[in-house]
Formats: sequence, structure tokens, C-alpha cells
Amino acid sequence: MSKSLPARADVVIVGGGIVGASIAYHLAKLGIKNTVLLERKQLTCGTTWHAAGLVGQLRASRNLTELAKYTTGLFEGLEKETGQATGFKQNGSVSVALTEGRFEELKRGASMAKSFGLEVNVVSVGEIKERLPHYNLDGAVGGVFLPKDGQVNPIDVTQALAAGARMNGAKIFENSKVTRILTKDGKAVGVETTDGTIHADKVVIAAGMWSREIGRSIGVNIPLHAAEHFYIVTEPIEELPRNMPVVRVPDECTYYKEDAGKLLIGAFEPVAKPWGTEGIAEDHSFETLPEDMDHFEPILNDAVVRVPLLEKAGIALFFNGPESFTPDDRYYLGEAPELKNLYVATGFNSIGIQSSGGAGLVLSQWIKNGHPPMDVSGVDIRRIHPFQSVRQYVHDRTVESLGLLYAMHWPYRQVETARGVRRSAIHDKLVALGACMGEVNGWERPNWYAPRGVEPKYEYSYGRQNWWSYADAEAKALQSKVVMFDQSSFSKYLVQGRDAAKVLNRISANDVDVEEGRIVYTQWCNERGGIEADLTVTRLAPDKFMVVTGCAPQTRDFAWLKAHTPDDAHCIAADVTSGLPMFALMGPNSRPLLQKLSGMDLSTAAFPFGTSKEMEIGYARVRASRITYVGELGWELYIPTEFAAHVFERILEAGAEFGLTLAGMHTMNNCRVEKAYRHWGHDISDEDTPVEAGLGFVVAWDKKSGFIGKDALLKQRERKAQPKRMICLALDDGSDKAPMMYHEEPIYRDGVIVGSTTSGAWGHRINASLGMGYVKNDPGVSKEWIEAGKWEVEIAWKRYPAKVQLQSFYDPKGERIKV
Repeated sequence: MSKSLPARADVVIVGGGIVGASIAYHLAKLGIKNTVLLERKQLTCGTTWHAAGLVGQLRASRNLTELAKYTTGLFEGLEKETGQATGFKQNGSVSVALTEGRFEELKRGASMAKSFGLEVNVVSVGEIKERLPHYNLDGAVGGVFLPKDGQVNPIDVTQALAAGARMNGAKIFENSKVTRILTKDGKAVGVETTDGTIHADKVVIAAGMWSREIGRSIGVNIPLHAAEHFYIVTEPIEELPRNMPVVRVPDECTYYKEDAGKLLIGAFEPVAKPWGTEGIAEDHSFETLPEDMDHFEPILNDAVVRVPLLEKAGIALFFNGPESFTPDDRYYLGEAPELKNLYVATGFNSIGIQSSGGAGLVLSQWIKNGHPPMDVSGVDIRRIHPFQSVRQYVHDRTVESLGLLYAMHWPYRQVETARGVRRSAIHDKLVALGACMGEVNGWERPNWYAPRGVEPKYEYSYGRQNWWSYADAEAKALQSKVVMFDQSSFSKYLVQGRDAAKVLNRISANDVDVEEGRIVYTQWCNERGGIEADLTVTRLAPDKFMVVTGCAPQTRDFAWLKAHTPDDAHCIAADVTSGLPMFALMGPNSRPLLQKLSGMDLSTAAFPFGTSKEMEIGYARVRASRITYVGELGWELYIPTEFAAHVFERILEAGAEFGLTLAGMHTMNNCRVEKAYRHWGHDISDEDTPVEAGLGFVVAWDKKSGFIGKDALLKQRERKAQPKRMICLALDDGSDKAPMMYHEEPIYRDGVIVGSTTSGAWGHRINASLGMGYVKNDPGVSKEWIEAGKWEVEIAWKRYPAKVQLQSFYDPKGERIKV
């Protein structure tokens, strides 16, 4: 039957799975009624229809947990609102640990849930048995129970969201395939379909496993790949409790769900089977994939032992269907950095049902207001790098990424597939010298160095891992002699043109219109005062600047810079990361070592902190910037790629005399936590301001040109004490056996949770377990309020006394940096 599509819409959504339906529902609720959803076949026909329908609430961060909680609340009332059944029931969930390591992971997660306001209980094996009398709990050591978790029927709940969208004015068209997204002047402006063209102000790609190819057709990178996902459904089992909670046994890669008297058993096996690499058939709809009992049999064998009822139960359905996975197991949300007005909501890694409500809420508000309502940087599409959408890369990573959902989430755990993508110019030399490489944004980076005779390989735990003593030696060498970090992975942009100073000064909270050779530490803020980027700007010439930021936000920060450069400005930005490796020499002997290498006077009088100059090392000219991220005297050396190996060789040759040690990223992180140096994405985000983060000292409050976010920050600064403030913590335990903080551990003041940690590390230079985090107090977080309280941190369900202060625990006055 032919249909008449509207000629234009405010928003067009491509894809009719549960996420697309949720976006349409929430946009219409917000008053954007001229919303059109287009589905190539029928609603839910891609992945949604065969989802298991689990509705869990605890995620890896506070805001993602809040969104999952919102989804649960939405599903509770959706049937009443729309008249469409959803199959929602709330029997809770139990996660069972079979090892002490897993139990600690679950307990840490339970403590984290407390700080998020989730109802959660750590349960013994006996208590699990009371809830699951039909389970064999041999080998179990404990678990966690979340009473508000639940389950839904995925098709029904999608239809309910669609009904709610229609009730509020949205239009939904099935069997209308989008053949092309229309673009003009760097913006998405509509879609072409098999039934006609719709012009639109905004376009959303919510097309599941088709999203990568749709994005690629318009130059937008959406790295994801489908994988086969298996589960079985038994015949009815009379003895199966109808109020059975969802059960997860991650050590066996398995989950269980009661389904109308039947038992559904699904798995996230360690070695997955990517699917659809060569493309997806045009007629793919409500389609199952071939059975593979050989692949699923190990899972099933464990399940029969775990649930003896299965010995006599027949299998009514062996199901295999495709679901899409991303390289880092986190979904994509937000405006694409390559194309304005093009939004994505896809790549849900088998948690699309439980994420759908929150994702729809956030993206609809993002579309309406031009920014997300909260920090969702962990799922922001701007986190990815273009290479990640290469077909072979996403295929190879998907072999692992499906199984990572239930793998142990060890601190510092490294992915094992699709490695070796981005390497520094001295990568092989560092490996030969004992580097144990980690991966961030595709970069291979030395995380720690193994001494001769020791294999550079991780042995994971929640306590002191096998590299701890080597990082300790690196930190002590940094404190007393000199170390070298390979920081080639840090992102660098060259910004030049006659308006470059004006553009950067408008974006930057600090004043970057300084004399040549000065380095300015600054934040880029949004209009609300939130921190969008944390970086340095070095003035190279009157019309030329170098911006240096972290490895992970490479795409995001460059997109922010481009988006806030006026079209008529004579200002050109180029990402020069690949062409400009950076080595950092840090420690008290960095000065004599560099003086020997360069022949320059590097005294504070001749080369003050915060300055940058060119110098000669060997046959190369390099840029040396006196700055630090580890709290010691030091310089960062920026070297053209073709000279990097030569400069490194000269550093090694001269370094022996000064006790040079190679150091890795773990030591850098440990030391920056000692110094309370903020890390964007952990300690600061777009909903944290410089005032709250204790960074007001680098805001140029009186800058004549002003800056983005100034009005919001001035209003906030009027308060003498802020109701939210970053603090530093040290466990009140002088031994080296104190437990480790990592992130999101609840912080107690006088027995009441007032915040949570954002970062944690061992302070090797002061021998203490350290953390950073935000605490809240409506009258204000002041030094007096801090000192008047009794402080504790909860780690794995146990509280530990802590010292809390506003300044860092190591060299709080910065005396070692400026000697």
C-alpha cells in the first residue's frame, strides 16, 4: 500500500527498534510533534524482537545508572499510559560469584550502587539458595541482589513506546526504507526513501546493525559489527518459580530468565562469532541464524549442572540472532562530529532494552536544547576515532567484545584483539626494553616496564597487581632522578591564522593571548560553565598556536574547536598528532640531562616554568615545553616523527649518567593522583565547572574578550563556599596493604554518603592509597566543614577511615615543579 510521507519534519528517525521508538516517544513528549520515524520493514524486526528483555539498573557510572533507573520507571507506567501491554515485571536480579575475585567485583559494584541510590544487597550463598531453591550453588562464594531489576517483552514494550509517540503527534511509517541521508553545507537536511523525500532539521540514525553502513555513506564513522547471540528456551517446567529473579552467573558466561513458565538460558561467551561482515541481506527481517550447538554446548553443559531441572526439560527453541557490538562495549549517543544535525543512537551491545528509555530521554533533550542534560561522555559518539570503523578492525574486536560483557572487569584490564593499530615511532624499541603495552584509542602505550628476565604480562587482581613493584621503582626514580615517558599518543592540534588568538581566547577560560613561547593551562567550557575539555595552549607565533590534550578525547576536542570557530574567522585548525610524537623527561635530573643533550641554559631564570622553546638534540630540532603532569621538574619534547627514533637514542645514550629510567602510564596516573591533577572523563566533565573542580585559579575572570561560560561561572563564584566541590582522600592506613580505590567508591561524612570518588591510585611517593572525588553540602563545602567531619570510604562493602582535604597530598605548594 502506498503511503504519503510528509514533505518536511523537525526530526526524522531512521530505525524502528526499541531505541528509535523511545526517541520518537520522548521527542513528542517534549513537544517536538513533527517527528517522523521510518522503519525499513516492521518495528522491532532487526534485533529488538529477539532480545532477552532484561531490565537491569546498575551500570558503570552514576549517570548511566540514573538512565537505567529511569528506563525501569518508564516501563512501570507505560502500559497504563498507552493501553499497550509491556510484559513488565519486577522480580529483581541475582548475580552469583564463583570466585573471590568475582565476589569482590560484585561487592565493589554493590558499594557503587549505594552511592547511586540503588537498592542493593550483598547476599551469602545461603541467602541465594532461599531465592533460588532450584539452583545448584556448588562453587558459589556469594552474590548481589538488586530487587528493582526486572524484565519486559521487547516487542510489546516497543509497540507501547510507538503508541505513546503517536498519541503525542509523532508519525511512524513501516516498510519505508531510507535510501539516502541528504546533506548540505556540512549538515544533515533530510532523507530520501522508497516512498519519497522528507526534508528535516535533524536526522537520527538508530538503525542498529545497519548504522555503520548508513553512516559511512555520508562520511560519518559509527564503528560497530553484528555478532551471533545464542540462547535456548525450554519447554514449560512445572517446578520453575514464576517469581524467579533474573539470574546471572558471569563466571559461566550465562544468564537465566523465567519466561511464562519456561526457562531462557543465554550466554556471552568469551570467543564470539561476528556476523554480517560482507553485508546484510536486503530482505533480513525477523530472521534467525543457523543453529550452532557445538558452539553453545559448553554453556549448556554448565547450565544443566547449575539448574538440575534442565536434565528433564526439553528444549523448545534454540535461538541464534544477530546483535551489534562496539569496540569498547559502550553504545553511541549524540551528534556526529563529522556532520551537524546528524545524531546517532545505536550500538547497544545487548543492553538496548534496559538502555532504551534513558537513551531516548537524553537524545531527545539533546536535540531540543543543543546539549545533553547530563554528562554522557562515556557513550558520546565523539569518543571514537575514524580508524575504528574499518571493517576488519570492528570484525576482529567483536570476537572479544561480546564476551567482555561477562568477563572479569579487572582494574587496568586490557583488550586482547585488534591490537597494534597505532604505534609510536619508538614502539619496537620500547618493547625491546621491557614495555608492557596497554591500549587507548588504538594507541599502544607503555603502561609499565618489566625488568630483564620478567615477562611483560598482566596478572590481574583488585589489589596490587604484578607490576606494582615496578611502578614503585619508576615513581621513586621520578622523584629522585629522571624518567622518560613516551606520550606520543597525546593529541595535538595546530591552530593558525590572523584570528587564531581571538578564536582560542573566546573558547578558552584562561587567557591564551600571551607572548610567544608561553604555555597556558586552560579549560574549554560550555555556556553552563561545564568543562568540555582540559588542555594546554602554547603560543608559537603571533598567528600560530599548539593545543595539546589527552589521547582519548582526540575526536571530541577537535570537534569542539571546529564547532566554535566562526565560519568567517581566518583560523585554520589541523590535527597534527601523527606528525608530532612527544617524549617527557621528568624528575630533578631532567635539567642536567637536557642541558647536556642540548647545550642550553635550562635554569629557571633562563627557562621558567610554563615556557616553551626550540632546542637541538643530536641532529634534530625539537620543541621543549617546561610543564608537568606528574608533579616534578620536567620538560615535554615535541619531535617531528622522522627524528623521533634518533632523539630517543640520544636520550638513552646520555641518560645513563643521570639515572634515566623508562616509566609507563600507570606511574603517570599514580603520580597525577598524588598531585590531584584532574583527568577529563574521570574527575571533570561537561557537568562539572572549574569552580567546583578547584580550578578557578586558571580562569581569566577579568579577560576583556570574555569566554564561553563566563556568565555562568561568575554567578557560581558569588558563593563563598560551593555546595559541590572536589576533594582529595587518603585512606587512614599507613601500611602498604591498604585497599585500592579506583572510582565511584561512596564517600561518607559522619556516617552519611555525601559523594563518591572519581579517581583512585596508589601514591608511591607518599606510600598511601589515594583518591579524588566530589562531595556535596548545600550550605557549602568549606575547609571548616571538612575538618569537622569523620570521613570514611566504602570499598567492596566495607568502610575505611580516610583523611580528606582540598589540596593534594604530595607537594601541595608545587615547590618541586618550579625549582
